[in-house]
Amino acid sequence: MAAARDLFTNYQHVIKDITLTTGGDSVFDVRVDGELVFSKHELGRLAKDGEVLGIFRNIAGPAVPVFGE
Repeated sequence: MAAARDLFTNYQHVIKDITLTTGGDSVFDVRVDGELVFSKHELGRLAKDGEVLGIFRNIAGPAVPVFGE
């Protein structure tokens, strides 16, 4: 659940909803405000430390600052 913690810590001011979906068949999906950010099923592997946060930073773009900066 480090991915959710990282997202909320850095982007709590712009995120309305984070959904973590787990289950059989290697499911581990992370959605932010309904948009799929990471899917273990699609990539065939778990996210590396900080990877989900990095993906979200790319989605949000440079105009969205990290919380507190």
